[in-house]
Amino acid sequence: MCVAIPGRVTEIDGMTAKVDFNGNLVNVNIGLVAPEVGQYVLVHAGCAIEVMEKEQAQEIIDLFADLEELA
Repeated sequence: MCVAIPGRVTEIDGMTAKVDFNGNLVNVNIGLVAPEVGQYVLVHAGCAIEVMEKEQAQEIIDLFADLEELA
């Protein structure tokens, strides 16, 4: 099973973006998509695979938080 996680783009430098995952900033390859700063991207294996609406991203973030509480 593969899991992709949404995060918010905070900075873009060429084909790399800094993406905020709940306070953790990670460098992500954005070669497959064209996000803008402030948008949310779905990230799998270090690559952004989809630009998402904030509401959709927040829904997934909330689901992961609920799962974390159960663990």
